Amino acid sequence: MNEPKPVHLLSEGSAAKRRAVIEAARDLFVSHGVDRVSMDAVASRAQVSKATVYSYFGDKQRLFRAILADATESLEAFAREVIGARLGDDAGIATPAQLEKALTSTAVDFGIGLVGSVEYAAVWALVAQRRWQDPTTDDDVETATVENAVAERIEYFTALGLLDTEDPRRATDHFFALTVLLAFNEQPNPLAVDQERLRATMIDGARAFVRAYGARSLREPSPRTS
Repeated sequence: MNEPKPVHLLSEGSAAKRRAVIEAARDLFVSHGVDRVSMDAVASRAQVSKATVYSYFGDKQRLFRAILADATESLEAFAREVIGARLGDDAGIATPAQLEKALTSTAVDFGIGLVGSVEYAAVWALVAQRRWQDPTTDDDVETATVENAVAERIEYFTALGLLDTEDPRRATDHFFALTVLLAFNEQPNPLAVDQERLRATMIDGARAFVRAYGARSLREPSPRTS
């Protein structure tokens, strides 16, 4: 009897084709609108057959949602890496100064990775298009996992006495509002991002967060030396 061959959900070649379709569809949808782009056009841009596009995604609505799901997965992986490296248990944060430095580095990493990303900007533009067409839609890039991960770290540092908040989730909203969201508002075009200005926005935002939520010893300015 022949032994059964292992089944792979996506071969390396299939994964590459799927990625090509998602990137092609994302770019075309942003440029022309979802409704005006045919599956033939997506297949042509991705350099695959139309049958391949349909076999992976079924229809244009599923393809649109696959673009959002792909962005969500990418965002979560990026955030896990940043949070783990900057704010994780192994980061050795035990003092107010260390926490301020870590939060600043976290903000800078998020700013560089998100605000300057053409790919993320394209996906969020797609979401805005969809909401303009259908205000009742719930299609979006899911950010709850990232926000909850930051909130967990804020709760942890509050328990250590380095931060002071009764609502870590609201504090997380304020952290992103003072950093990433402000930077997006200041520099909405990822192709023209001024990196120095971006870093300054992140640093200022992190400092503002520390002044608002740091424990008293962290909020109070250090005495000036003559």
